[in-house]
Amino acid sequence: MARERLSVAERRQELLCATVEQIEARGVDSVRIGDIAAALGVSNALVLYHFSTKEKLVAAAFAHAAERDLERLGRLMRRRTTAVRRLRAAVRWYAPIRPADGWRLWIEAWAAALREPALRAVARDLDRQWKAALTEVIAQGVAAGEFRCPDPTIAAQRLTALLDGLAVQVTAYGGALSQARVRQWADEALARELDLDRTALTAAAARR
Repeated sequence: MARERLSVAERRQELLCATVEQIEARGVDSVRIGDIAAALGVSNALVLYHFSTKEKLVAAAFAHAAERDLERLGRLMRRRTTAVRRLRAAVRWYAPIRPADGWRLWIEAWAAALREPALRAVARDLDRQWKAALTEVIAQGVAAGEFRCPDPTIAAQRLTALLDGLAVQVTAYGGALSQARVRQWADEALARELDLDRTALTAAAARR
């Protein structure tokens, strides 16, 4: 059966999604143009027509994944509810509850970014936007009197550093930390940054 004819934009989207899946399965160093082409049942030449090199395809795939994650973060942060509820939802979504949470992709990106400037720019921009979103909502909560935090920017940096570190532990050393422990540490870290105890954080997050 002939494959459905796709527009240029649709084909690029298909290639980027397939590349993300192949990177997660094989690792960025091992994935080849042929792997992506085989996964979609297309020729290597078609892949190279849209992305002239593997490096350009991989960088675009990471950018695609970053945009997807930032869109989800934006939806969480735009909810019409308290800052505490938005922050806890964002931290719990970001927290690496299990190795299959998509963290392997970003750990691969961090490693590749040491060698590839294009990937470094993508990873840095995702990190910057994530921290900026957290900082903004923490500042909103302070202004609304929901909690106290003397420096929202530093608080966002500490939270991100903890969650990134937990991601490496959970993804690289499967079973090293339980889901309950990861949630507990994420909640405790957020409570400390907002000058709340964990019980108060849970109660505040439960209120509408």
